[in-house]
Amino acid sequence: MSQDTTEQVLDAVGRPLPAFPVPATLPSHGPARVIAMCNQKGGVGKTTTTINLAAALAEYGRRVLIVDFDPQGAASVGLGISPHELDRTVYNLLMERDADIHQIVRSTAVPGLDLLPANIDLSAAEVQLVGEVARESVLSRVLRPVADDYDVIFIDCQPSLGLLTVNALTASHGVLIPLECEFFALRGVALLIETIEKVRDRLNPRLEVDGILATMYDSRTLHAREVVARVHEAFGDTLLHTVIGRTVKFPDATVAAEPITQYAPSHAGAEAYRQLARELVARGDAA
Repeated sequence: MSQDTTEQVLDAVGRPLPAFPVPATLPSHGPARVIAMCNQKGGVGKTTTTINLAAALAEYGRRVLIVDFDPQGAASVGLGISPHELDRTVYNLLMERDADIHQIVRSTAVPGLDLLPANIDLSAAEVQLVGEVARESVLSRVLRPVADDYDVIFIDCQPSLGLLTVNALTASHGVLIPLECEFFALRGVALLIETIEKVRDRLNPRLEVDGILATMYDSRTLHAREVVARVHEAFGDTLLHTVIGRTVKFPDATVAAEPITQYAPSHAGAEAYRQLARELVARGDAA
């Protein structure tokens, strides 16, 4: 008597894990869906996720732009661009009406992936924008000329809920919230969701939470499993099926200034970001 030995694969909280299909090739590019990578807590994997998810989508034939919107310039460094050597950055676009975004966007070593770089100059924008008319929507204006050139634009936000982050949320269609699997990280999510709802009510009615992404997950620890269970309890299916495990390969790839999909293409971390890319396309949150 034959037995069906196929077992349903479950995700980290016990939900059946769908088989996300490889995205179909796009006949043309644009207009872009803008996604803010946002969490006011630092060190939760925002930049790592921005770079690797963008690279995975580019691998699937998408045209992707990363907007480095953190004065520390981590996304720029992670893609091999030294922030200190940049003459013109996203700061110039925010502060100078005649600055041309096409002259400031940089191509990267990843085919289909471009970068709008940042450096420490951006920290001055927070203060200088305060006196501007429609100060919350300056980034929206900046991105308008390139929206039709890309399928997805990721904004890598700084770890705060200040004016720059509000600009990012006002410019975006969706928000992706990377969440480190530990309890202190969990506490800030409610505050972030509250900020997102305020921006939706007052500035950007189209804004939605695309998902919460569990990062630095270690299935061997009860703590990590409990945190993910708590997030699912509080936010339901806003918690994405894909989880990003903890591994030394991510910092290694950062030092090499490459996405993990290029640095260690067959590593589990690279496959997790490819799965995340497929999941977002399947959900309709990316082209």
